[in-house]
Amino acid sequence: MNPVTTAPPPRRLRADAARNQQRIIAAARELFADRGLEVTLDDVAEKAGVGVGTVYRRFANKQELISEVFDQMVTELAQAVDTALHHSDPWEGLVGLFEYSCRHMAANRGFGEVILELHDTMDRFACMKERIRPGMQAVISRAHQAGVLQPDIEAGDFFAMVNMVDGVAGFARTVNPDVWRRYSTLLLNAIRGDTVARMPLSPAPLTDDEVELAKEAACAARKR
Repeated sequence: MNPVTTAPPPRRLRADAARNQQRIIAAARELFADRGLEVTLDDVAEKAGVGVGTVYRRFANKQELISEVFDQMVTELAQAVDTALHHSDPWEGLVGLFEYSCRHMAANRGFGEVILELHDTMDRFACMKERIRPGMQAVISRAHQAGVLQPDIEAGDFFAMVNMVDGVAGFARTVNPDVWRRYSTLLLNAIRGDTVARMPLSPAPLTDDEVELAKEAACAARKR
């Protein structure tokens, strides 16, 4: 009988190599979020303060780096779901998770187009939902049991609401990057249990001038 062989465990990175990798990923996240597809690995190296060769030793191409950034973001979202689930107050846990999700979307506008560069994007999104959904459903169920959430609200509504807020964030980003918070609060007030006091709406809505400027920016972006 042939002996059973197993693959050796992955080698741990040296401390300096591990630090460089984290600097590269952090730089990539910031650049992808702000500038989207135009970012190159040379840009990432400059932002991270490392040599271009260091980036290419860790990531053979931009797709590998995008994949690493995406996986890190999914891990952080899973941690946020777990934090919400174990919050002492079911409503505050839900609010914290919703605000985290909206803030994350608003701050990473450019990454949405970047992730589409991956050939397995849809599979990745499906895996993300499978990883996040059970915890999200538990957060929703806990809020239902506490009577702080309208009984007909489901986990799918949560994801839809985040995308609604993201739509406002995308429209207003060039003129008022924080106004999405108002609509995040508005939606949360709309789904709270009737016995729970509503939160004050803040900041103020877009002014007429800001709306016109945002329209102009959106039109200019479509023409590019």
